Amino acid sequence: MTLRSAIHASLLAVVSLPAAAQSLDGIRNYREHSATFSSAGQPTEAELAAIRDAGFERIVYIAFSTDRDAIANEDRLVRDLGMEYVQIPVIFDEPTVADFESFAAVMERDPGKRTLLHCQVNMRASVFAFLYRVLHDGVPMVEARAELNTVWEPNETWRRLIFDVLEARGVTADCEGCDWAE
Repeated sequence: MTLRSAIHASLLAVVSLPAAAQSLDGIRNYREHSATFSSAGQPTEAELAAIRDAGFERIVYIAFSTDRDAIANEDRLVRDLGMEYVQIPVIFDEPTVADFESFAAVMERDPGKRTLLHCQVNMRASVFAFLYRVLHDGVPMVEARAELNTVWEPNETWRRLIFDVLEARGVTADCEGCDWAE
């Protein structure tokens, strides 16, 4: 293959990529926490293919398939795209330590697998991402907290979950720069 034909083939490949595959920025509240872990709100059906094309191998959904904007057949679509799909239905107003522990167990089963954690808006997911990054990835709490705040300021229910999970792991929520007041 000549250099000219190689360049032509490369350009053709880029031009023929679906627009959604070229960027994940269009996914609601998408946040990339590391090379193998991101969180977001509900992707569209078209964005699921972009997620796969970006190298994700697993999608963890922590809401109900009956929630607003949920894709009723997301499990099938994700599997058909060749990715692992895990659903942990977390009640927004009643999250539990067990919900987080179920998520953490999925992540620890294969920690190097590129994973997108999502819910509807990235509120549930951003709290789980905060906790996972602090407890499993060793990210300083103040750094993880600052990123959490780019999505939302957790309400009393979600702050209580944060405190309960940290306490269960023997970690204090106290950190310089972390203001947990409502």
